[in-house]
Amino acid sequence: MSWDFLVPVCVGDLVKTGGVNQYVVQDVVTPNQLPSYLREFKAALRSHGPMCILEHFDTGYSVLQHSNSVELAVKEDTLQLLIQVVNGLAASLPTLLVSSSLSATERKEKLNAVKMSIFLLCKLTESLESYSCRPSFVTAPGKSGKKGKAGGEGLQQWDSERETVLQALVQLLQLDICSLWSLSLVEEEFVSCVTCCCYKLLENPTISHVKSKPTRDCIIHLLGVLIKKYNHLLGASVKVIQLLQHFEQLSSVFAQAVSVWAKEYGVRAIIGEVIREIGQKSSDELVREGSGVKAFASFLSELSTLVPEIMIPNISVLITHLEGESHTMRVAVCEVLGEILVQVLCGDDLDESSKADRDRFFDTLQEHLHDTHAHVRARVLQVYTRIVNSKALPLCRYSEVMELAVGRLMDKSINAVKSAIQLLAAFIAQNPYSCKLSSTDLKKPLEKEVAKLRELKEKLQGKAPVAVIKASELWAAMEPELLITVRAELEPTSEAEKEQQEDREDGDVGEENEAEDDRATAVKIAQYLRVNKYRNAVRLCMRAHSCFPESKIFASLSTLTAETVIDTLALIFKGSGEDNVELSQNLPPTPQRESAKEGEDEEIKKQEMLVQYLRDTETFALQVERAISVINTMLYWKTTSVVQEAVQFCVTVCEFSVANSVSGVRKMLPLVWSTDMTVKDAVIQAYRRLYLNPRGDTIRMKAHTLVDSLSELMVDASLGTIQCLEEIVQEFFGSGNNLQSTVVQVLWERFTGKRETSGLHRRAAVLLLGMAARAESEVVLSNLDTLCSVALGEKVTDDFLLARDTVTTICNITDHVRQSKGAPFRLPQDHQLFSCLTQAIAEGVVMEDHYWQSFMEQAVRLIYFLAESPDQLCSRLLQRSARLLLDQIAEGGEINNDAGQNAEASQESSEQVNCVCLAQLLSLCGCVAFWQVSYLERSVSSELRRRRGEREEKEKGPSTKAKQPSSESAMEEELGLIGASAEDTEAELIRKICETELLAEENLLCAFLPLLVKVCSSPGRYSHPQLTTAACLALSQYMMISPSVCEENIRLMFTVLERSTLPVVRANAIIALGDLTVRFPNILEPWTQNLYARLSDEVPSVRRTAVTVLTQLVLKDVLKVKGQVSEVAVLLIDPEPHITSLALNFFNELASKDNAIYNLLPDIISRLSDPERGMSADDFNTIMKQLFSYITKERQTESLVEKLCQRFRTAKTERQWCDLAMSLSLLSMCERGFKRLHECWECYSDKLTEPGVYEPLLSITAKLRRGAKLQFKAQIEEFEKRLSAVHTRGLENVESPEMEEENQKGGGPTEKTVVRTPLPPRGRQKSRRGQTKPSVSSHGDDSFVTPQKSRRSKKPVITFSSDEDEEEDEQDAVMAESETPKVTTPIARTSRRTRLRN
Repeated sequence: MSWDFLVPVCVGDLVKTGGVNQYVVQDVVTPNQLPSYLREFKAALRSHGPMCILEHFDTGYSVLQHSNSVELAVKEDTLQLLIQVVNGLAASLPTLLVSSSLSATERKEKLNAVKMSIFLLCKLTESLESYSCRPSFVTAPGKSGKKGKAGGEGLQQWDSERETVLQALVQLLQLDICSLWSLSLVEEEFVSCVTCCCYKLLENPTISHVKSKPTRDCIIHLLGVLIKKYNHLLGASVKVIQLLQHFEQLSSVFAQAVSVWAKEYGVRAIIGEVIREIGQKSSDELVREGSGVKAFASFLSELSTLVPEIMIPNISVLITHLEGESHTMRVAVCEVLGEILVQVLCGDDLDESSKADRDRFFDTLQEHLHDTHAHVRARVLQVYTRIVNSKALPLCRYSEVMELAVGRLMDKSINAVKSAIQLLAAFIAQNPYSCKLSSTDLKKPLEKEVAKLRELKEKLQGKAPVAVIKASELWAAMEPELLITVRAELEPTSEAEKEQQEDREDGDVGEENEAEDDRATAVKIAQYLRVNKYRNAVRLCMRAHSCFPESKIFASLSTLTAETVIDTLALIFKGSGEDNVELSQNLPPTPQRESAKEGEDEEIKKQEMLVQYLRDTETFALQVERAISVINTMLYWKTTSVVQEAVQFCVTVCEFSVANSVSGVRKMLPLVWSTDMTVKDAVIQAYRRLYLNPRGDTIRMKAHTLVDSLSELMVDASLGTIQCLEEIVQEFFGSGNNLQSTVVQVLWERFTGKRETSGLHRRAAVLLLGMAARAESEVVLSNLDTLCSVALGEKVTDDFLLARDTVTTICNITDHVRQSKGAPFRLPQDHQLFSCLTQAIAEGVVMEDHYWQSFMEQAVRLIYFLAESPDQLCSRLLQRSARLLLDQIAEGGEINNDAGQNAEASQESSEQVNCVCLAQLLSLCGCVAFWQVSYLERSVSSELRRRRGEREEKEKGPSTKAKQPSSESAMEEELGLIGASAEDTEAELIRKICETELLAEENLLCAFLPLLVKVCSSPGRYSHPQLTTAACLALSQYMMISPSVCEENIRLMFTVLERSTLPVVRANAIIALGDLTVRFPNILEPWTQNLYARLSDEVPSVRRTAVTVLTQLVLKDVLKVKGQVSEVAVLLIDPEPHITSLALNFFNELASKDNAIYNLLPDIISRLSDPERGMSADDFNTIMKQLFSYITKERQTESLVEKLCQRFRTAKTERQWCDLAMSLSLLSMCERGFKRLHECWECYSDKLTEPGVYEPLLSITAKLRRGAKLQFKAQIEEFEKRLSAVHTRGLENVESPEMEEENQKGGGPTEKTVVRTPLPPRGRQKSRRGQTKPSVSSHGDDSFVTPQKSRRSKKPVITFSSDEDEEEDEQDAVMAESETPKVTTPIARTSRRTRLRN
């Protein structure tokens, strides 16, 4: 073969004249002739094998040339032939490649065949891929149904054929075909031909789908072969970057590809090349590329999960992006660091270098918890969540990261807050400290262990010397001086010295005689050496041998030389061998003896570790408790996703038994009433998970677990919590769960005492039975006798709380709770239940039990709900109770009255009666009066309506249906009128009964009313707190009966409200008067000011009650919203946080009403800035800042600007000017508002010399300048200059020329006018349509805009009756007639019929 095939860059290059020995296509077949040529190609393939491609290359090339015009079937046939050729070459080449007899000609033929077949196959694959991605191929129908079907089948076949093509290429290219080239240098065009085909396939939008996984894997492996064997490393890295910039969906594909190339093909350098290319991208370039940056970030994140260990050497290239502007790249780098920390740099077996890298990476992540971009902060928190869940966070960093996570709970970004909650939940779930985290429980163990550590240290310090020096070192230091002393002692110089020496030796002998043995002498010598008395030590040592000749210690001194003396002293001081062991028992302690201390040091180390562990645990527990308190407040956020995360967090902490976790679980319980179904479902699912899906081996064990958990939740729970829990438990009992019957059985066992349990759990059991009764009434109805005998029987007076909860449970089977629409369900009067209740109530009246009151209220309620003729029952109950009280008095020997005496006799004896018992009797009277009215207006009225409905149904006969249609509408209208008239008649009947019969002389209720009035109006005589409280509450319940009773006693009630010294009485009076306002609004309307006055009560509980009651009255439109709302605004700065939150909630709800706050703001500002109030400027600003946050409409802002500016005219004090200016600065000023401010210049210009006016107005211009247009900005600057000029030089020196110029332009007078604040017109101005009336006073120059309190005549001194002055009028404590407010505006109210229905 004389020619070579060179892979062309373009397909068309093969038809051009090539170089020497270069293959050129000779014959390009027309599309019509292609089928016949393909048949010849196919026959040649069968007969001659894959080498036939050398003869039939032109046929395949012709298909490529005419790819746009030939049919799809021709392309597919050609593709199949080429696949067979490539497969044939892959099968035949291995034996030839290893053969040594392959000639150059044969080698050239094989090489040309490989090039030709791969060229054609790759180019045809690209053509088909482009054809399949065309929209027309997918959507355009064919000329006939058959062709359209064929096109669709072709598309489906291509998805499978694409994989076949790639497999054929992999099989061929993974052979060692490089040897076919000269010097094994594969030409670049050949590699590019294959790689271009691969990258073309990767551009398919569906390549990342699951169904394309086989194709994707083949492409990755094919490119891996090319990179490893065909030197495609640099080309691949560049192509990866290019494709990522244009195809975002390829990030996961290339991440997988690069990991495969690095792991399976060993080409780790590809990761470094790609990361280096990404790292070299400038910050500006990344900011410009939108999708490219996302693709890079996603690629890095996924690659780090696949090959984190290979990315560590290249991480320094990526770290630079943490300082860039692209937050997406910062997120990606942080995620890479997180994966490296989770998968590589974790565990305790890291070397020092790895530990340093780990700490550096953690520091980097912690820095980006404070990143400027919210998305980065949120993702870093998620990275930490993965680290904590993988247990890869070092223990030493727990406290630090936990503190940062708690801090992120205050983040402005919702996503960051949610991620912080998830991280904290992971911390609690994976905490290495304790299963129960409570700082209070950890405090005592920590203090105990710290004290123990302190004792160990003090003990060790007492034993240990100050400095530890080895004995050998000491001996070496003293030996030279000691040697001199020894020699001096051995060589005395004169007779005098000899005599002195002998005298000293005699003294030494005396000392030696005092010593018991040689060991004591050795100890003495050692002591001399330690205190540097060398001469004494030497002399004693020299004399010791003669004293103890048999001693082994001094045996060497038989020959007295300097060397023997030194050796003996060394032996004594340092010790050696066996003698040292024996000697050490008596020798003084030496620094060498340190082995005993090692055990003590080890013990101290262990104790220090224990103390540190407890301290870390306590710190962690404190942080968890802080997090719980913060997250609990998020349960009521408006953002649903945050609430869901908070609910999930509460579930997690409860499952891990964290201290205070139940508080969050209880706090989220009211969310079962949420209107957001997502939140409601989250709470219900949380309670199901925590309480209603118990664990246990048997059904009974599960039932016990469920009852235990619910009982714990109900212990000490408030009434609101129990009501919310009813909703969840009711759903459980109504869901048909297989645990229901067993749970009910366990509850009855606990209630009846068959299983020993506490009183709290008995009460919880009976309440849970009541919740079950709401779903299935038979649970309680079939066991009424059991309830009566256990809780309401003979021992009822021992536990009124259990009796109260039992009565509450029985109430759940009544029609009032179950809202039944049929015939009323009631029990006869002689039923055992009512006998037990009346006996318990009557006996409790003469007892002093704190819990009787709540039991009595529930029992009377049940009697009116469930008994036939409850008024008769309660009448007998009142008689019996009064008789028992009189009998008690008689037994005391003070008064002897008959049982049938009337209530007047009881009044006469009230001075000697027990105040508590009398208070309980009055409470019973008030409760009966209240429920009697409720019984008439609800039960009796609804029963009358039901009976009337039945009557009307019976009166409608079949004859009415036969009437003509024309008369049907008239008949229906007539029936409607008759029904309305009947309802009015029934309502009038009920009203008449309340007005005339309930307090008639023959009715027992009437007998107690004078007593109630007497107790309330004579606080000096009846000063007992409980009696006063009960009397006031009972009197308010009596006032609910009729308007006449209310009018007679309203002055007395408000006197009690204002002048009672008991906060509980004032708080109860507010609640009672709120109810009376709803019932008789016209009577109470003149007294509204007195209700608002309690908002400034000195006792926080009274203020809290007042704001709660007034909030309900205002929001339900019972009270008109007037200027008195300023008293509620003052509570926004109340020192009590709960009152502040209530006031804030009031304005939040009021803001939902159209223009309510907008209409009130001018009045509120006037009242709060009144000098007589004396409010500080800071408090005023705080209140106004909150109120102005509700003004969001431009029209409202514009109108308020004008109103506030006009009030400058009438404000006379500097403080009022400053308050108005500050209010203007708090408005979210717009362009229209600024123009209005500019127009009202005359109103405030003469006040600008005051800094308190000038500075707020100047701040308005600073806010407006941000983002303003050029023209508007010029106006702002001009206004600002004008403000500054007037402030610095005064209005007279600045305004006159301008005013003159303006007057000239306007055609007005040119004379210089005196500038002064103009007065408002005397007459009433007519407001044009669409403009707001200016709020200008009409009382001249001396009037203030702030409404002054009416100066009433001085109130007469109210004197209270006392025990010393009993002859005074009983009504002295009541307001005088002159103090009673008059009716000003009647309040329209709904018809009585409508209220009866509600």
